[in-house]
Amino acid sequence: MPSAPCRFRPCSPSWWPGCCTSASTAAPGTGCAPRTDSSVADPNGTLTERQRQIAAAARALLDEQGPEALTMRNVAEVLGIKAPSLYKHVPDKTALEHLVVADGFAEIADALEAAVPQGLTGIAAAYRDYAIGHPHVYRLMNYRPLRRDLLPAGLEERTARPLAAAVGGDPARARALWAFAHGMVSLEIDGRFPDDADLAAAWRAGLESFGEVMPNHYRPGTSPQ
Repeated sequence: MPSAPCRFRPCSPSWWPGCCTSASTAAPGTGCAPRTDSSVADPNGTLTERQRQIAAAARALLDEQGPEALTMRNVAEVLGIKAPSLYKHVPDKTALEHLVVADGFAEIADALEAAVPQGLTGIAAAYRDYAIGHPHVYRLMNYRPLRRDLLPAGLEERTARPLAAAVGGDPARARALWAFAHGMVSLEIDGRFPDDADLAAAWRAGLESFGEVMPNHYRPGTSPQ
């Protein structure tokens, strides 16, 4: 398998050997550096340096301590500033959360795009792997209303392109694929499946209904034909 970006190391989980693009946290010897403000998603270059620092601190708190830790006060403490100063750069907690949401969308878009050569099964595996590797971020992205006006323009669409391409560009089938993948990973990260559930069989059964229709000419950033 070709080398993937550092944050998404190739892996071979038991549920679907050879079809995964990992979003796991960096491990010793992987060549992955700790997360810094320079690695925070800012595709349109609209964030200030302080906003990137705030986003990185918020993301670290969420990843390491869970959603209860993601507060304006805690972020300010991590950055060594007073909480009121934070409001000069981020107006409220919703805006703070959407800095993290945008970062998550950029990461999962990277993972899905890297999996495009592996077809539908690879894209599904990358989606699952990201959710399992970053459950707190995944829930923040998907378990509540999304303020699209707080996201960088085009970011959500970029995330959707590989899913749409995997089903030949049909919007209804793309939404059905997303709903299936989201339902499966949500039940898994929330511990709703029995311990002896054969998730590999469930994924295969679901994906077989979509078929392998990934167009070979697809490239990230293009609309599926």
